[in-house]
Amino acid sequence: MTSLASDLRIACQRVSRRVRFESSAELPPHQVSALSNLRKRSLTPGELAEIERVSAPSMTKTVNCLVDKGLVARVDHPDDGRSKMLSLTEDGRAVLDRIRRARDDWMVRRLKGLTKDERALLGEAVQILQRVVAE
Repeated sequence: MTSLASDLRIACQRVSRRVRFESSAELPPHQVSALSNLRKRSLTPGELAEIERVSAPSMTKTVNCLVDKGLVARVDHPDDGRSKMLSLTEDGRAVLDRIRRARDDWMVRRLKGLTKDERALLGEAVQILQRVVAE
């Protein structure tokens, strides 16, 4: 069981790394991750840092870069004058959509080399993996 767990973990990490680094050079992976979290809802920088599991100073650098690129808007918090709220701009949504399409296209090209049975097996594996991570 330990060997399977290790092999599966390593394979998932490799797939994740390859799709993040090879599918698009438009933004670094940590910036894409921040944008993805802002797609769902507006967040404070502290909330975003907590979700991303990085320090506040590190997130400040990421956010400043995304604001400078026009991908994230920073506005006053409606209930706390000391805090700011972050949200995606239209340009941010467009960049995130392009990156997602590029990542999907990258994966589609890899899957084309598989047999129909192998693709079906991967489809089953996706369902199992989703159950595993949902626990």
